[in-house]
Amino acid sequence: MTPSPVWHPFTQHGLGEPIPLVARAQGAALYTDDGRRIIDAISSWWVTTHGHGHPRIMAAIAEQSDTLDQVIFAGWTHEPAETLARGLTAIMPPALTRVFFSDSGSTSVEVALKMALGYWLNRGEPRDRILVLEHSYHGDTIGAMSVGARGVFNAAYSPLLFDVGTIPFPAEDRDRHTLDSLEAACRDRPAAFIVEPLILGAGGMLIYSPYLLAEMRSICARYDVLFIADEIMTGWGRTGTLLACEQAGIVPDILCLSKGLTGGAVPLAVTMASEAIFAAHWSTDRARMFFHSSSYTANPIACAAANANLAIWRDEPVIERVTTLAGKQRERLDTLAALPRVRNARSLGTITAFELDDPAGDYLSDLGTTLRARYAANDLLLRPLGNTIYVMPPYCVDDDDLDRIYAGIAETAE
Repeated sequence: MTPSPVWHPFTQHGLGEPIPLVARAQGAALYTDDGRRIIDAISSWWVTTHGHGHPRIMAAIAEQSDTLDQVIFAGWTHEPAETLARGLTAIMPPALTRVFFSDSGSTSVEVALKMALGYWLNRGEPRDRILVLEHSYHGDTIGAMSVGARGVFNAAYSPLLFDVGTIPFPAEDRDRHTLDSLEAACRDRPAAFIVEPLILGAGGMLIYSPYLLAEMRSICARYDVLFIADEIMTGWGRTGTLLACEQAGIVPDILCLSKGLTGGAVPLAVTMASEAIFAAHWSTDRARMFFHSSSYTANPIACAAANANLAIWRDEPVIERVTTLAGKQRERLDTLAALPRVRNARSLGTITAFELDDPAGDYLSDLGTTLRARYAANDLLLRPLGNTIYVMPPYCVDDDDLDRIYAGIAETAE
């Protein structure tokens, strides 16, 4: 067979690792062309919430594809986008009155950063400094990389990245140090502070408290610094609530959503903003408009999928499923935590994680490659972050599949 011309993301093709061909998916499982059933223990990179092939979402996609597939969104609109925007403003915090559509989590972050900078410029007090939390990850486009942790992921692109102010992560009871550092940085009047609420995903599933999130929000408000919440991974129930911000009782000035927005079926993102952010761009002067778009902004088919997702949240006991899954995850994690190589076992909502005690545990070591291969051999889709192993399944996963996931992990942790 002729070698595939496909260049896969986060894949070193020179290692010759096998790349299975997935033929279909249903519920919490993927099915390969050679007949294997693979348990999707990470929701296909954190996007699938209700399960693959959810009938309500699939039906909405099929129905919309017969009506309107695509239309320019600059100066035009369509019913799926209007319905979705109204649905989002109904379910999200009331202060977030405006909905800007984009295509992915990374672009949602790019939009948020541009909104923040435009806000200050249009107010006549331009600010260009962005504050970030240490170990953060916000995507792989230029702006998103700039506000993420620097390292091997983006070293080649460093000439393109802008400078940011980094606030230390509150590891080992360092909350006060984090808060003092943020307050000192805010005195210099930066434009915005961007965070992943409660848990840093690609940075190693690092968890911090709702108290700290609330205090960081309070400091930003006190110094008139815009607060951007990147809930691309943490939203739509992953942390146990619709938004992670709910657990801290806060509302950001700008909110980034993607992944579970369509239930994980098709790409779509939104950046929601307060009325003040929108008002700063509202003018009879064309030079003050918000200069951002992409060809597929508010794609009608993607919006239809998102509307079906909102209907599921309205009509079905999604949070009950999330709470039940969270409890089952914790029970199995408690068993794993007793194994000799398991360190720092932790959970938040439907996410569990721990470190595997290994001297070669950095992201580029052979450990991750070896673990992925062993899990795949047991028909499990798991993708450790170096020596950090995490589980984040769709909410429909059943007990048998959970048992298989944790049994497979236990084999590598003994």
